Amino acid sequence: MKKRNAVVALLPLLAVALLVGWACSRFSPPSSGSSQALHPQASSAAGAGASRPQWTGPPPAAKYVGSESCLACHEESAKRFHKTMMGRIMSINPRTPQEQRNCESCHGPGGSHVETEGGALGTLTTFRKGAEPVEAQNATCVNGCHEKGEHTFWRGSTHEVRGVACVSCHKVMTSVSDRYNLAKPTAIEVCSQCHQNRRAQLQRSSHMPLREGKISCSDCHNPHGTATQAMLREDSVNENCYTCHAEKRGPFLWEHAPVIESCTNCHEPHGSTNARLLKVRIPRLCQQCHIETRHPTNPYDPTTGSRYVVNRGCTNCHQKIHGSNHPSGFAFTN
Repeated sequence: MKKRNAVVALLPLLAVALLVGWACSRFSPPSSGSSQALHPQASSAAGAGASRPQWTGPPPAAKYVGSESCLACHEESAKRFHKTMMGRIMSINPRTPQEQRNCESCHGPGGSHVETEGGALGTLTTFRKGAEPVEAQNATCVNGCHEKGEHTFWRGSTHEVRGVACVSCHKVMTSVSDRYNLAKPTAIEVCSQCHQNRRAQLQRSSHMPLREGKISCSDCHNPHGTATQAMLREDSVNENCYTCHAEKRGPFLWEHAPVIESCTNCHEPHGSTNARLLKVRIPRLCQQCHIETRHPTNPYDPTTGSRYVVNRGCTNCHQKIHGSNHPSGFAFTN
């Protein structure tokens, strides 16, 4: 009995020891092979509930040697880089001291790399996949230049939390796309690297005009993060849709409840096999809600038809389904 009581008394101490060991292993500093130092810092992501390592920059004693030293070995890379948008900014019209450093503005101080004649990376940051922690690679872009405007909500965004690297979507050293230094010729191809189900939806008969190049994924979503769901650019799904479909905004004298709530109650914005991006064909779509009121019907049966559905379409009569301003339009008929 005494031995059992002693073991029970030690259980809290054992739990504390395990917790401390887990914390040390989770937030231990990177190995000495990493060129940049990271330290634990509370995440800004709402609900993340955990700390993630953050970039602290190059060591104070690191030596900048100038981009001319890089050209001795990397002349071909420099020629390709100067043809890109970022290369033209840094070489022709640098606006800040950071941009004036050219190569070292992104890769960091090259002093130790030059001193060893390229034998060691030293304090340089490389952007090859797996060569550096994603936090260090991304912080080079975010802390240096891209931390405002479109990138304001990057910290804590879905892509940042899931460890997506900037270089997964952007190719800085080579000009591949017309704009934004994308890693693929178009935004659809870039996004489809991960969102393959959305690309499949775009192949359906009813789709948004992305395949035709009239709009892009970034017209509706900000891949660098927003304060809204699904990284939408506007405050809600409906506000996002109203940027193009302003005639559906209202206000209306008679408003349709599911339309006010969300356009996606009826439409699948990424593509559908039904007309007008509808999730389900009419009248089945309407009968998901309207099976007990006004026209009490059973779900549509194509073999027997339905005496309450004129020409198999509710909108043959209820044409103003998004809302009506007519005094007699309470049933959205006019």
